[in-house]
Amino acid sequence: MSADDLAQSTDTAGAAAGAHTVNLGMPVVIGERHGMFGATAGQDTTGYGGLVVPIVLPGASERPYGGWFDACVDDLARALQERGTAYAEAVDKVVVDRGELTVFVVREHLPVVAQALRDEAALRFEMCLGVSGVHYLGDTDNELHAVYHFLSITNGNKRIRVEVTCPDADPHIPSIVATYPANTWQERETFDMFGIIFDGHPALTRILMPDDWPGHPQRKDYPLGGIPVEYKGATVPPADERRAFN
Repeated sequence: MSADDLAQSTDTAGAAAGAHTVNLGMPVVIGERHGMFGATAGQDTTGYGGLVVPIVLPGASERPYGGWFDACVDDLARALQERGTAYAEAVDKVVVDRGELTVFVVREHLPVVAQALRDEAALRFEMCLGVSGVHYLGDTDNELHAVYHFLSITNGNKRIRVEVTCPDADPHIPSIVATYPANTWQERETFDMFGIIFDGHPALTRILMPDDWPGHPQRKDYPLGGIPVEYKGATVPPADERRAFN
């Protein structure tokens, strides 16, 4: 099925169900991939150059989500309400896919959601296992995704994923280092590799690439090949002249 066919089936299903901003349960088509490995400049020598595969993201899920997911979302909604934030304003959608729960959070409300996940007794997600970046060129106005994984040891090793998006033109997402201090390194790496700026981070500098490195190497539009030798001419300053991060 091509991307156009899948998009048309999504629109048809949405029209049959009525006028909705989000088609519950329907995949979201954001583009299509040509060839076996995505090569687009004639480099594909596999014989699969004519293969066309739609690039889809799982759509929003409808209740019941199943298992403990419904109770978790209800507890999150109550915790946000107690903190003066409406659930409908903070949460864009909930996706249950492959037995995993993902809550898409509006970026402005990420700090209060993180605090609720950590402090609410019914949730108690004590650990944030880090944040990673994803770059979807075809997800218009939401090209950059920051993906967080949380673990609750108190409540039976439950896991939840929180996903936050921002556009290429405004790549800002609030930092949650104040709530999960160990996230400082992962936010710096996501900034370094994807260019997402975590507002409020205590020391948002590159962690893998040199400070003056142009671009962000894990973005889909980053050039592959033909790059001058990295670190050529670089020097390592004395220990007492290096940057400090505290």
